Amino acid sequence: MGRKKEDTGAKDVDLGGGSGPGDGDDVWRWLTHGGIRPALTCVAVFAILVRAAVALHSYSGAGTPPKYGDFEAQRHWMEITVNLPPGEWYRNSSRNDLSYWGLDYPPLTAYQSYVHGLVLKFLDPSSVALFSSRGYETYLGKLLMRWTVLSSDVLVFFPAAFWFLSAYWVRGGRSRCEMAWHMAMVLFNPGLILIDHGHFQYNCISLGLTVGAVASILSQKDLIACVLFSLALNHKQMSAYFAPAFFCHLLGKSLQRNNPILEVLKLGIVVIGTFSIVWWPYLYSSDAILQVLSRLAPFERGIYEDYVANFWCATSILIKWKRLFTTPMLKVFSLTSTLSACLPSMIMQIYSPSSQGFLYALFNSSLSFYLFSFQVHEKSILLPLLPASLLAVDEPSLYKWFAYYALLSMFPLLLRDGLVLAYAALSGLFFLLHQTRWERRGARLAKSMTLYWISTKFSLCCGIGLHLVYLTVPPPEKYPFLFEALIMIFCFSHFVLLVAYAHKQQWALLKSSKSLKDSEKKSL
Repeated sequence: MGRKKEDTGAKDVDLGGGSGPGDGDDVWRWLTHGGIRPALTCVAVFAILVRAAVALHSYSGAGTPPKYGDFEAQRHWMEITVNLPPGEWYRNSSRNDLSYWGLDYPPLTAYQSYVHGLVLKFLDPSSVALFSSRGYETYLGKLLMRWTVLSSDVLVFFPAAFWFLSAYWVRGGRSRCEMAWHMAMVLFNPGLILIDHGHFQYNCISLGLTVGAVASILSQKDLIACVLFSLALNHKQMSAYFAPAFFCHLLGKSLQRNNPILEVLKLGIVVIGTFSIVWWPYLYSSDAILQVLSRLAPFERGIYEDYVANFWCATSILIKWKRLFTTPMLKVFSLTSTLSACLPSMIMQIYSPSSQGFLYALFNSSLSFYLFSFQVHEKSILLPLLPASLLAVDEPSLYKWFAYYALLSMFPLLLRDGLVLAYAALSGLFFLLHQTRWERRGARLAKSMTLYWISTKFSLCCGIGLHLVYLTVPPPEKYPFLFEALIMIFCFSHFVLLVAYAHKQQWALLKSSKSLKDSEKKSL
């Protein structure tokens, strides 16, 4: 996918401050002077140390009975999977009370919990003992749990990131400094680190499998991409946020080949085969399959639950969706609006599939799902944040500002988890690393430089102000969640602008590709 560096004739412009021309380049030039592999190794080691440092902080539900939080949910799933047969993992029973953190992710998450549970059972049996381990928070138990996340990250997400980088830069055309910086932007994804190693989850597995699938497509290994993305879907159902982009890109590529029906059949067989292997313990009856599926779609919770920066929650201030409409009606509204929002991007990929367009489609699809789909959590912003990181070299401003609003949208959650210090430190580190390279944008932004500078600085000040107000000012008694609502509306408005910008960029890419094809035809 690597594209040759073009000289636009415009000077490099700084869109977010910095110490001066060349200062950041000097840092990355020094890091890569011994070769790209040692540089990437240094970036990876530093990324591991940062994750370990974040893991020293608090986590979701620490010391808050009776249900604690996500940390206890993940530990409880290990308890259930190592003590009960697979047929009982998703069923309510005297040994598996689904009201107490029942499994609500696909089977691959259950298998991951089983493997991690075996490790904990060997090293600290009390941490996964049936019933008696609820609320288990010993030092050894917490240390082992943290290591399961760190090892998963290193074994899944890191290799996938390296593979993506090698596929993305395979044809070269850019400097080693840019390659090392790109790796840093992917590995120092602040939201992913804070949620997985602070709050406590295993998003690194599903997102790592997704990155591996993206790398496979960039490497022209579409069947492997189908396997990896199918595994991502079977680890966390929210990976479906990326499904339209994968489906339309692969369909578009198949339609351009000599035998499109055969190509589609091959892809379909691989997907069905992968799903069959993962779901094998539950294929003995339709009842068993439906039991698992019923746990994966919590429609009874309503179209939104907590304050989240998406359309349904933001507009609920004016339109009381839950009060005015039934759940079946809201399902239809959600499905229609989600598909409509990502449809233009998907059509572009079917009509003219390209590697660069595919990355934009991943961002547009996942952010459209975040903005309009049913029962979205604030942590779901990690999904569009992933393709934004993959686009960091071509869209540095998009990634920087999207990361900023994504972090702000999760700030109330991370504050409840006691992660303010980690939040501030990691945010500072990310933006420092980001600013070590100038953002080369070319003439198309130079014309509106003043307007861009004023708008971004104003938005930055507003975001900082919301942070300070939320930390220091008590909300009015009549509106206890006023500040959460303000943060949510502020972030939602910027997410809409960013997804509109990404659609515009993908459309410009399509027009450029079409113009190139037309000129080639004329030359012939």
